[in-house]
Amino acid sequence: MINHNSILLIKEMERVISSIFIISYLFISTSAVAQEAPEYRMEIGGGAGMMNYLGDLNGNLLKNMQPTGGVVAKYKLNPRMAWGAWLGYGKMKGEWSAANTWYPEITVTQREFTSTVVDFNVRFEYNFWPFGTGREYLGARRLTPFIALGAGLVFAKADHGSQTGALQMPIGVGVKYKLKDRLNLAVDWMMHITGSDKLDGIDDPYGIKSTGMFKNTDCYGMITVSLTYDFWERCKTCHNDRD
Repeated sequence: MINHNSILLIKEMERVISSIFIISYLFISTSAVAQEAPEYRMEIGGGAGMMNYLGDLNGNLLKNMQPTGGVVAKYKLNPRMAWGAWLGYGKMKGEWSAANTWYPEITVTQREFTSTVVDFNVRFEYNFWPFGTGREYLGARRLTPFIALGAGLVFAKADHGSQTGALQMPIGVGVKYKLKDRLNLAVDWMMHITGSDKLDGIDDPYGIKSTGMFKNTDCYGMITVSLTYDFWERCKTCHNDRD
């Protein structure tokens, strides 16, 4: 005969089993819902911001900021990683008074300049957290910081006639925010290290030649805000980082 304590134990076990079943069902349902929304392979859009030159005629990160803008495209490898491409146009400005030094080789006409700049680069972006709404990829977040590193080309033409083209290496940080399911906002700061000392039209003003691809060369920083739109839906029959 089953005593009272046994009946209570059986009922308690039934409640535990029922709870486990309900929790498991909710977890499976949540996982399914979390991945109902589609993932997208690419995003494209535009951005605008400010840029400034660092070189022989300026050593201040915030002085003589000039406008810049361009188009951006990204290919998403997965919610944490993406390849991005930027094609932009902007201005640079420098002046002798911001250099805080004296150059023996500089001429009067070179003591200040304004350059037009065309920038093209490809960079790899790594998100600290998976990026998304959380409905297309379980655990994704709408807001994530990221780091970026890449390579590209820069073309600059100064107002006093000098022009140059050079390799460049962008490196920087930023923050992404998912405004809507397919709309992304990003703010980033990138430092572009170039292989040229002629972005300002001045080459080796001390008259001392240096060796090394990025030694004693000009740089420029860019702070940009970009808005992009997702497209090219990923296959839903694959798992995790679907291809």
